[in-house]
Parts: sequence; structure tokens; C-alpha cells
Amino acid sequence: MIGGTPETVPPAESTLRLYCRLTGGFWKGPTAGSAWFFTLSCVVLIGLTIAVQFGLTEWSRYFFDALAQKDSLVVAKAIGVFIVLLAASSLVAAAALAARMRLQAGWRQWLAIRLMLQWLGEQRFYRLSVSAPELDAPEFRIAEDARMATEPIIDLGFGLGSAVVMAAVFLSVLWSSGGSETIGGFEIPGFMVFAAIAYSIVMSGSVLRLGRPLTTRIGRKNIAEAKLRQDLGRVRENAESIAMTRGEADEVIVLRERVGGVALSWRSVIDCIAGMTILTNTNAVAAPVVPLLLMAHQYLAGSVTLGGVMQTAAAFVQVQVALNWLVDNYTRIAEWSASAGRIGGLWTGLSALDESIGDSDDASITIGDSVDGRIHLRALSVARHDGRAMIDETDIVIEPGEKVLLVGDSGTGKSTLIRAVAGLWPWGSGRVLLPAGARIAFLPQSIYLPRGTLREVLEYPSADSPCDDVVLKAAMTRCGLRRFIPRLNETEQWDRILSGGEQQRIAFARLLVQRPDIVIMDEATSALDTDSQDSMMELFRKELSFCTVISVGHRAELAEYHSRTLTLTRNRNGVSMSSRQRDPRARDRLSRLAARFPGMVGRAAGAGSNGART
Repeated sequence: MIGGTPETVPPAESTLRLYCRLTGGFWKGPTAGSAWFFTLSCVVLIGLTIAVQFGLTEWSRYFFDALAQKDSLVVAKAIGVFIVLLAASSLVAAAALAARMRLQAGWRQWLAIRLMLQWLGEQRFYRLSVSAPELDAPEFRIAEDARMATEPIIDLGFGLGSAVVMAAVFLSVLWSSGGSETIGGFEIPGFMVFAAIAYSIVMSGSVLRLGRPLTTRIGRKNIAEAKLRQDLGRVRENAESIAMTRGEADEVIVLRERVGGVALSWRSVIDCIAGMTILTNTNAVAAPVVPLLLMAHQYLAGSVTLGGVMQTAAAFVQVQVALNWLVDNYTRIAEWSASAGRIGGLWTGLSALDESIGDSDDASITIGDSVDGRIHLRALSVARHDGRAMIDETDIVIEPGEKVLLVGDSGTGKSTLIRAVAGLWPWGSGRVLLPAGARIAFLPQSIYLPRGTLREVLEYPSADSPCDDVVLKAAMTRCGLRRFIPRLNETEQWDRILSGGEQQRIAFARLLVQRPDIVIMDEATSALDTDSQDSMMELFRKELSFCTVISVGHRAELAEYHSRTLTLTRNRNGVSMSSRQRDPRARDRLSRLAARFPGMVGRAAGAGSNGART
């Protein structure tokens, strides 16, 4: 597989290295200004947050000492100070949240666009589906994993920075307020600092031990969910075929297995998180109480005031929040690591795809410009994506306006060859030279109808300027779609409304609208009856006579609309190609026979009207 087995979560080092290389560009180039502005804003606001927290610990000592002394005036002042600190804390928290979320949204947008452009560029989305179909759900990786790979890291990064600074600040508070402790005849200065560190080491180490499998388990869970979504989407896209063949029972079996796989992977994640929750919950309850227990005998001995005890307890909690940052965020780190591994896997797969195709003529089929206006296939060999040869080396020249029919037994590679000519299939060797600046239209058996108005469907892919209504209506009328003219501006799911034959008529109407120089067709009339096929193919004798046509078809009557036939034939070494020029007088002879024996000729023509796509 390209890019490695998707079920394997990359090691933390390789994931982190690839992640930084893939995502670090957000702080460079056009997005650098806003990226650095919000980053520095978050840093400043972290400092202000810690300053407010430090103020609250100082206020704690001030307030409880006033209570112990029953000084109502000082208590009243302390309440006023608290209101100021509360307002400052709320404003700083809101500003920090806004800055952090703006940074997250911008980074996710940048990364999703980068992945999307890489995926859609150079027809990689198509080539990846051919060469690495096991690389599950690239669209989900772009949409969801890109979010999970950016949003948490902002929170985690600034949380870690805040934890480091907070630990330094409040450890100094613990050192000064916690006093010393004598154990076994030895006096330990800054006892509470060592107690806080020891407590944190025990808790963090325990969580790390229990949570070690979590990243791998979350990765497996994400893969299982992606496969479930993929199969559900496949059922939706093929709903009609499944319903007509009564295949629901089989689909239920497959989907039941997928759901079972998701449930099983979720259970493994839940078991791991449940064990970690025991520790995190214990820590949440114990952290505020432990310093009170450790300081109780000093308070009872009169060596520290109540305010000192409360300040130490508050500082201890802040130190635990800082030092136990890993404990509190381990699950999010595991989720980030799994998503970062998946987008890294997608990027690696796309990069490996380019490497597998290569840059030299010997390593791939290259597309170039023809200087004489003709189509040249020079030393063209077509291979499978795994390198196995399909079609032997061949040299063909196609004249401007020539109509060429490609025939051969099923599996000889007819559809693959025309995809190579269209630039969709790079595997093989040799060159395809096309007239410079030529406009090329590709008509597959099943055409793509984007969501939108019927006008947008006819103009797809979008032209630089909207097409005139007169042209659109004339094309629809000519192609037997006149009844849809009143619905030209309606937005519908046209792939569900139009029949298979009507969809193929849409493809021919597009040709009249866009008027390409070269038309490449793959069973583009398979859903049309013989009369409708004749009507559409007549376009290449009249309105589109200037077009160069290369088509794949099985119906015998298609031959009369082409001036040459290229035949693919299997041999010991693979598949070879032969060329035969069509006698232009054949159509006249067929017409005379049809006039004399209409029934016989009609039945002979109909006998070859059923064909299957290669």
C-alpha cells in the first residue's frame, strides 16, 4: 500500500516530525501576520491569567488572616479587591478564549485547504482511489481529522506553556509559605515543594502507565468509524441497485459487522479511559485536601497562620494543576496523536503517489503539446498501477477531426487507454501529444451531475462567463431535453431526477454548449436506445464535425460514425493494437440495403446493440 498500512499508527517521533513539517507553514507566507498576532496575543494573555491567579492566592492569605483577626474593615477591603480580581479574571479568560479559538479556526482552515489542494491537484483523488483504495476516507481526514489535529494542539500547547510558568510561580510561593518540616531528625526546607513534586510524579506516572495503549486504541476506533461511514455512503450511492436486486439482507450483514467493529474498538477505548478516570478523579478530590493535612500540625503548633495555610493550599492546587497537566490532558493528547497520524498518512500517501509515477518518460506516461495539430501516441505503453504491463508499446497518429473507435474484448484495457490519453492514467511509459491549447471533453458512461441548477449542470465545469440562454435551450432541444427547459434555473439533485439516458443526453448537450476540440468517450451512449444513439452521434457529422473523437463502444452500429477502428487484441506478452481504416462507401451500401430490406437490416443492427462497459 502507498503510505503504509492505514491501521498502523505511526510512532510518536515520526508523527510529530511529519506533523510539524506539514502544518508549520501556517506561520509563514500569506497567513503569517494573523497567525503570529493571535499566537502572541495568547502568550500575553497566558501571562495575565497567571498574574490574576497569583493575585488570588495572595488575596486568600490576606482574606483568611483578616477573618482570623476578626478585622471587619480589612475583610470589607478584601471583598472589594476580590471583585476587581474577579472582573479581571473574567475579562482575561474571555479574551484568551477568543484569541485561542481564532487561532484554531485559522489554522484548521489553512491545513484543510492545503490537504484539499494536494488531494484534488493532478487528479490525485482519482489516482489514489485506483492505487490505494485501502487508504480509507480521505475526505473525512480532510474535514474531521484536520480539525482534531489543530484545535487540540492549540489548547494543549498553551496549556503546557501556562503549566510551566504556573509551576515556577507557585512553587516559589510554596517554598516561602509552606515553611520547613523535620522528618527523622532532619529538617527539610521547602517541604511542601518536594511534597507537591512527589505527589505529581506518582499521579502522572500512574496515568502514563494506564494510558499507554490509548493512542493506538483511538487510532483503531477512528479507522473503524471511517470504514462504517464509507460503507453507509456506498449503500446510499447505490440505493437503487441494492433495492432492485433485493440486496438489503447482505448489506445488513456487512454493516452489522462494521458496527460491531466500531463497538469493539470503542469498548477498548472506554476500558482504558475508565482506568485513567479512577486516577484523575482521585487526584481532583485529593489535591485540595492533601496540603491541608500536611499543614495541619504546623497550624496547630502556631507556626503558621490560617491565612498561611490557605495560601499554601491554594498554591499546592495550582502547582498540581501545572504538574499534572499530562494527567488532565492525556486523552486529548491521544486523540490528537491519532488524528495527526491520519492526516500524516494521507499526505504520505499522496506524496508516495507522485513518487510512484515518477518524472521521466520511462517511469510514466507524459502529456505534451503537438506542434502539427494532430494527436500522437508515441511509444505508448499502458501498465497497471502496480507496474504490470497491460498494453504493448504502440505508435498512433490521429488527424484533426478524425473519428476513431476503440474496440476489443472485455478486459483488454480500452477504458484504461483512453484515460491515459485524457491524462488521467499516468502508469506506463511513452508520450501523448495533444494539440496545444486544445479543449478536451471526457464523456464517461456515468456522468457527474453537480448539485445546483440545471443551468449549472449544463455549464459544468464552470466556464469563465455564463452561457447565453439561447445556446442552452438550443442544445437541450437538439439533445431531446426540451421538456426540462422550464426548469433550467431550478436547483435539484439532478442525478436522481434524470434517467440514465437523459443524463447521457446532458453530456452531449454540454458538448454543444462548450464546443471542445477533442471528445473522448467511454461507452457514452450505453443507456440510449438505437435511435437516440444515432441522433447523438449525428452531432459529430453536423454540429460538431470539427471535433476529433476517440470513443470506446461495443455496439456494432457505432462503427458507421467513425472513420477508423483501433482493435486491442490479447497476445502472449499482453495486449497489442491494430488499426483499420473504415471504407467511407460502407454507409452508402448499408443505406441502400436498408431501403430494400428494412426489417433484415434493422434486426442485424439491433443484434449488436447490447454491450457492457470494459
